[in-house]
Parts: sequence; structure tokens; C-alpha cells
Amino acid sequence: MSVRPVIIVAGIGNGTGTGAATARVFSKAGYRVALVARNADHLEKTTADLPQAGGETASFPVAEYSYSAVSAVVKAIKAHQWPTPEKAEIRVALWNAGSAVWKPFLNITEAELDNVVSSTIVAPFAFAHEVLKAFKENAEDALGKRGMLLFTGSTASLRGDTITSAFAASKFALRALSQSLSKEFGKQNIHVAHAVIGGGILTDASLSARTDPAAKKQWKEDGNIRIDPESIAKSYLYLANQDRSAWTWELDLRPAHEKW
Repeated sequence: MSVRPVIIVAGIGNGTGTGAATARVFSKAGYRVALVARNADHLEKTTADLPQAGGETASFPVAEYSYSAVSAVVKAIKAHQWPTPEKAEIRVALWNAGSAVWKPFLNITEAELDNVVSSTIVAPFAFAHEVLKAFKENAEDALGKRGMLLFTGSTASLRGDTITSAFAASKFALRALSQSLSKEFGKQNIHVAHAVIGGGILTDASLSARTDPAAKKQWKEDGNIRIDPESIAKSYLYLANQDRSAWTWELDLRPAHEKW
């Protein structure tokens, strides 16, 4: 029986950013797409848009990014019956979810901290646990790879700042998790990678935040100052297509004029 690869994309925001773009790019490359998100409306819209590109997509809503909920949703994806007969194998999994808190340290609440820890440490740990078990069931493909687990990071993965104490702490942890897993599972021909997204991303939300017409136009049209989510997605596909002789653990993506 022929095999058709599956990508899991966890975290799609409002459907205009990195998660949705990754789903589109991988769908066009022949992957089945399993989308995981908390917002049912955004999940439904993104899922409905994808088959128009000729792909197979299934949505898997979660009420929260807890360990048990994330573990359960990955198991549901593994058991899912796709409409076409090819065997389904989870070959790529992206953790793109998170929670950003931009506040002075003394203003951060316990609830905000719990949300950051759940979505950026606990949930991706559970996600990785189930995904890696699925990868271990796969044979090596033509690239010498049994699967790729990818985490979306940010500049806060590398350094803290005055209002990023909670956010940076969680992103540091996510980066450390990805590095540890890369070292442990690389020997099993499982590729683990981390992407530092070092700049603003062009989304509906980032565009609408700019009220000045000139600034809005520049943000929309000038690729020197912000990152196109489609470009991030294409970089993720590049990682997925790397053969075992030259794997990237960490990829750093920034627009040309980003100050860093």
C-alpha cells in the first residue's frame, strides 16, 4: 500500500500567520494536514480553505493546551481515518502554539504565568512525547529520516528583555527541549529542529494594529521590515526535505532590515 505523509500543525492563530501558511505549503507538497487549535472558528475556516489547494485536511479542536488534552489529540490524529486509501504516516509535526505576555515582571499574574507555562512548556512536552512515539513506528524514508519535529521560537528564545520575563523564560525552555530532543533522537534518524522567528510577521492582526495609513501600507508591502508567513512555511518545508547527512537543528529567520 502506498503511503501519504501527514503533517500536524498545532497552533494556527487567526488563520493568517505561520501555522496556516505551513498547512498550505505542506498541503501543496502532498501532505495530509491535521490542524490542532483552541479557537474552533479559526480552525474551521482554515480547514475549509485548504482542500481548495487539492489537499486532505482534518481539524482537531482542543479545549486547552494541557498535557492530557494534547496527548489525547495526537492519539486521535494517529487513529483518524482519511478519505483516500493511502496509508497515513505522521512524518512532520509543528508546535506553533504559545502565549505571549508582554508586561513588567511585577504586573504578571499567576493566571498569565500558568497560561504561558501550559502552552509553551507543558503542552509541547506532551506533543513531543506522542509524536516521537509515532515517528519511531516509521521506517526511514528516502532522506534517511523517520520524521521531523519542529518548534516555532522567537528572539525571546535567545534573550530576555524588560517586559518579556515570562515569555522569554518559556521560550528558553522550549528551545532547550528542542535541543535535548535533537541530541537524543537524532541517533534514531528523527530530525528535531527549532526556528527562531526574529521579527514581526505579516498577519491580519499585525496589519490592523497599524492605524496610520502609510505605516499600514509599508507593513503590507515592504518585505524588508516584516516576515511573510509563507516564507516561514517554505523554510519549514526546506527543513523537512533535508537528508540525514546535513540536518539543521536551529534556523534563524529575520527580515532584511530587522535590528538585532
